[in-house]
Amino acid sequence: MNLVRIRNVTTAELDKLRTLPATTLTGIGTILTGIVIAAALAASAADQDAQASVIDITLQTVPFVQAGFVLLGILPATHEHAGRQLSTALTAVPNRRLLVTGKTVAALLVIAVIAASSIGASLATASVTQHLTGAPPPGDAGKPWLLAGAATYLTLIGLFSHAVALLVRHLMPALVGTLSLVLIVSPVLAGITEHAHWLPDRAAAHLYDNTDTVLTPGGAFITLVWIFLIGSVAIARFIRRDP
Repeated sequence: MNLVRIRNVTTAELDKLRTLPATTLTGIGTILTGIVIAAALAASAADQDAQASVIDITLQTVPFVQAGFVLLGILPATHEHAGRQLSTALTAVPNRRLLVTGKTVAALLVIAVIAASSIGASLATASVTQHLTGAPPPGDAGKPWLLAGAATYLTLIGLFSHAVALLVRHLMPALVGTLSLVLIVSPVLAGITEHAHWLPDRAAAHLYDNTDTVLTPGGAFITLVWIFLIGSVAIARFIRRDP
């Protein structure tokens, strides 16, 4: 594989995702969810005369929007398995390594752009809401670099979901399994044992939430290891098996 061929396949996959209504609606819905939650949190803080920085309010939206990024990661890997679309894609790009690389790079780009947009939109909404409600200025403006950490966290969650979807190959099992892990299993285990920080979402959460003293800055590396291991098995299966 060379970079030109990867770029061409990635561009084709981006065009597919652009015309896939589910991806577009999920991206828009995820950003709007962050906006609504940020406005509600900022307004609530103003009603209680609480001093909350727009950065802290924005970071509080992350758990609410992460489900959207799970779906954004899964859709690019599963939508072609519903019919004969994958066979058509393999006819156009017989090199399976090249095809799966293009799909993954395209998914990563879409997820990263929407993650940055979601955090940016939530931040702007929190700022405007505070201004309109006349909320008292906080003594601590927050830590701006955690916003980049939040966007990175959401990107990693989307990429992890993409790896799971490549392995499972079907929408509902991948969606139910990943959402169950992130929204149910992980929070429950976190309340029981500190070993829950080895789970992919808990490990990456330190990028924006440094209140957990068990997690370390290397937590993102743990998530990347999860992505690499699951992705490697998934890619090997995709290369060796029929559609």
